[in-house]
Amino acid sequence: PVLLCFFLFFGFVLFFLWSVTAESTCKLKAKFNLNGYKDVERKKVVIGGMFSVHKRIASTDGNTSRVPVSSGCEGFNFRTFRWTQTMLFAINEINERNDLLPETDLGYVVYDSCFTISKAVEGTLTYLTGQDEAVPNYRCGSGAPLAALVGAGGSDLSIATARILGLYHFPQVSYCSSCSALESKFQFPTFLRTIPNDKHQSTAMAQLVLHFGWTWVGTIAADDDYGKYGIKDFKEQVEEAGVCISFSETLPKVSSPEDIQRIVETVVESTAKIIVVFSSDVDLSPLIFELLRHNVTNRTWIASEAWVTSALINHPGVSFGVKRADIPGLQRHLLDLDPYADQLTEEFWETVCLLSCLTDLGNFGCPLIYLHSLTGLCTGSESLAPLNNTYSDVSQLRITYSVYKAVYAVAHALHNLEHCVNGQGPFSGSTCADITNFEPWQLMYYLKNVRFKVPNTNEEIYFTDGDVEGFYDIINWQVNSNGEISYITVGRYNGSAAPEDRMTIMNDSIVWNNEMLEPPRSVCSENCQPGTRKGIRQGEPVCCFDCIPCADGEISNTTNARECILCSGDYWSNDAHDICVAKIIEFLAFGEPLGITLIVISAFGALVTIAVGVVFVVNISTPLVKANDPLLSFSLLFSLVVTFLSSIVFLGEPRDWSCMTSQVGLALGFALCLSSIMGGYTLNRGIPHLCVYMCVHCIAIACTVWLIVLPPHPVKNTSAQNIKIILECDEGSVVFICCIFGYDILLALLAFIFAFIARKLEDHFSEAKCVTFGMLVFFIVWISFVPAYLSTRGKFMVAVQIFAILASSFGLLTCIFLPKCYVLLVKPERNTEEMMRPRSKPRDGTSTGTSASLATAATEVNASTASTAIDD
Repeated sequence: PVLLCFFLFFGFVLFFLWSVTAESTCKLKAKFNLNGYKDVERKKVVIGGMFSVHKRIASTDGNTSRVPVSSGCEGFNFRTFRWTQTMLFAINEINERNDLLPETDLGYVVYDSCFTISKAVEGTLTYLTGQDEAVPNYRCGSGAPLAALVGAGGSDLSIATARILGLYHFPQVSYCSSCSALESKFQFPTFLRTIPNDKHQSTAMAQLVLHFGWTWVGTIAADDDYGKYGIKDFKEQVEEAGVCISFSETLPKVSSPEDIQRIVETVVESTAKIIVVFSSDVDLSPLIFELLRHNVTNRTWIASEAWVTSALINHPGVSFGVKRADIPGLQRHLLDLDPYADQLTEEFWETVCLLSCLTDLGNFGCPLIYLHSLTGLCTGSESLAPLNNTYSDVSQLRITYSVYKAVYAVAHALHNLEHCVNGQGPFSGSTCADITNFEPWQLMYYLKNVRFKVPNTNEEIYFTDGDVEGFYDIINWQVNSNGEISYITVGRYNGSAAPEDRMTIMNDSIVWNNEMLEPPRSVCSENCQPGTRKGIRQGEPVCCFDCIPCADGEISNTTNARECILCSGDYWSNDAHDICVAKIIEFLAFGEPLGITLIVISAFGALVTIAVGVVFVVNISTPLVKANDPLLSFSLLFSLVVTFLSSIVFLGEPRDWSCMTSQVGLALGFALCLSSIMGGYTLNRGIPHLCVYMCVHCIAIACTVWLIVLPPHPVKNTSAQNIKIILECDEGSVVFICCIFGYDILLALLAFIFAFIARKLEDHFSEAKCVTFGMLVFFIVWISFVPAYLSTRGKFMVAVQIFAILASSFGLLTCIFLPKCYVLLVKPERNTEEMMRPRSKPRDGTSTGTSASLATAATEVNASTASTAIDD
């Protein structure tokens, strides 16, 4: 007995110590303040749900002098409350079906996450524990097994809950968490969703921007994973395609008037007319209200699916929405709520009552709900049928439809688990799981492989790495005649299709904020039209540029060309600088007025010269013609005919033969002419002919060598004038042409000197003076020719050269032969030998003689002197 008492006492001490230790080390640290719906009694399986029925947690005073209390929630959200009721409706519908889980009643536990991560975590821990006090790592109680969590709302909430649920391999099916970060199965192994991955939506929004040619857009994103990842993917794609971001703003998670005002100022100051938004309606609503207060209505909004049908904006825009569907019976369920069933429904009822009365206060009272007092309390017997807000609006069931699909996905997975055939199961040993006692990872297997058709819509649902197909409706907000927003589907986007077939959009069906069918323009700089190029502004985005006209000879034939293209040698830019056109081919043609004029003048000069020759032939036996050496006179006339006619060869399109003939003919013609003039003043009768022969023979040899070695040839001169190709003759060799025409200049100088010396050997005719004057005209013409030639371009250079040839030829013809023809034709009485003889010497001793026959005069003087000497 003593030993027994000892053991009993020792055991009692150990139990006491254990109980004291346990009490001191295992304490309930906090009790969560959660609202929601629960129906787990006599249910075989329980499905969890999480919805942001409220917009935020209530602010606290931050007092740390008392036991912390979990914050409550505020800001009732009618839209998400509809989602919550949709989950309850779907579970009730499944429980009533005989073809889906016929032997299993589903229960539910639904919590309000208040659009806050902390509340989402509280709900997750409480749900996993199975009682109001959360005990991590433990499932307390012996109730029905937990199937999966439908939720938890926004992407950042789902990321937080998915990290916790992933630790226990607990399935989670989200209905609106579309953030692309959640696709990582390494971080979130048990996360699935019935809404498309945002990478599809970002691509779709980028293609929409590119489709309408918007290159200058602003972006606004929520300060959470949904906004950050979505806008990041969008910006990467559009910037790679050349679109510039005018501004990029982040919406504060906790409402801040200063931040909201700053964003409003950014939107107002920006010239971007397109604003792309990745945000929920809860985060965006403060900014929208402030923009409307500032009357900022001239912007077009490109909305993500999170707020496409939230009716925040009452101006036209374009947005993307997940698949829409009608859910029969849902509206009846929404309107048949019992206001006293639970705390959330009662709060909904009171909120509806208060808002409806405040809207109509001062007009017709409260037509929807009867007030018992000014506190806004209602009887609960009123009908919700006349209610007109986002809760009762079932015309755009998109996220609501996604909730419906998520619940059915869990139900079909449970159905497949329940109807597994032993020996054919997917688990070790081909075993099956027990519907009344299964592990979360076992249900996860069936969820990953589930494949079913949604009731009423027959849409087939299956998961590929936890994601569904990236299908979106492109929605246009249009204001009807009553001022109400209607949502019109104007296109589709299918992320699974080929890239060229992914987007279909009906441009003509879209109504823009300018009440026109034409899409707005949103560019930092207008497109540079063909004929200009883009000039980047330093320090500004590449979409901001100046349009710089292309230089002469350069073109741009595309819009927004970065560089101008240089036209090739035979082409030049047109006036618009958008196309290279063939340069104008220019030469002095025979048929143009100037060419015809020159031909007429040249022909006239040649005919006059021939006429003079005829006159000389007719009067060849007269003293005047004899006294002037008829052979030299005819050679001079012939040379003038050659020079007159050679000017015609300069006309027309240059050819090989014309280039050689014109220059050589001119050189030989002037050489014969000048040597004939010079030969007329030699002192010996035999020398003039030899002189002429030698002079012409020398230049003929030089010209022959020139034509053989480096002959003149036609060329295209593209450098003289930009817009023209001047067809001209290349002289072949500058040395040759300088030598040949230098030789002509030498002959001209000698002829002038001889005539100038002989001007005092005057007879009645005074020929030397006429020749001197003719040579002066010759020099004046060619001296004037040099600056005139150098100052002209193109065909006018040829015209100047021809004018010089004609002027000098007419000068020589007129000065030398006009006085003679005057005597021969008008004053024949002066055509006597007496008139051809030298005059008597004046007292100053100067001698005179016919300038055309200096040698004859000198011979006669010598003979007279000799005769006198003999007589003496």
